[in-house]
Amino acid sequence: MKMDICKIKIFVLLTLIIFFAIISINIPYKKALVFLQPERNDILCYVPIDEGETFQIKYTHSIHLTDVIEKYKVTNTDQIMQYELEYEDFAIGMPSDIADGERFEMKDGKYFIKNMSREFEQFDLRIGQVRANHTIMYDGITYPLSNAIEPGSRVRIKVKKISLLKQLEGVNILDER
Repeated sequence: MKMDICKIKIFVLLTLIIFFAIISINIPYKKALVFLQPERNDILCYVPIDEGETFQIKYTHSIHLTDVIEKYKVTNTDQIMQYELEYEDFAIGMPSDIADGERFEMKDGKYFIKNMSREFEQFDLRIGQVRANHTIMYDGITYPLSNAIEPGSRVRIKVKKISLLKQLEGVNILDER
């Protein structure tokens, strides 16, 4: 009889441990900049990131074939704020004016729009198939998005907390160091 009670206690204890382990790997706890496959909400790649941190997206413009760098910052409300744009040509698809409060500068043959404060909960990006070479730059790492995302596909970029299980789904860009 004592042996049966002991086995029941061990069974209950192991069941509870397994239950809490399953729950804990599904609880979102780590804030990250995630690149999602929009239709299925699957994480393709991510970067652990905190409020106030910055990242850049660099690509080659498809028409004038020069580099464009978009600079972003994570706000205290987990929005993505574009604060600067750098480009080399006024050709089609590039801004030729600025919004209120923004500042236009030209330096070393490049154009800058500074003091931008355009906030987004999320934004979509189509990864270039031919020349664009969309690349994220963060904390000294330059990571071509085509390493984790199929060229030509659309990706949704946003800040969200992710669980351990979701981290295992996607590629941690910081692992590329």
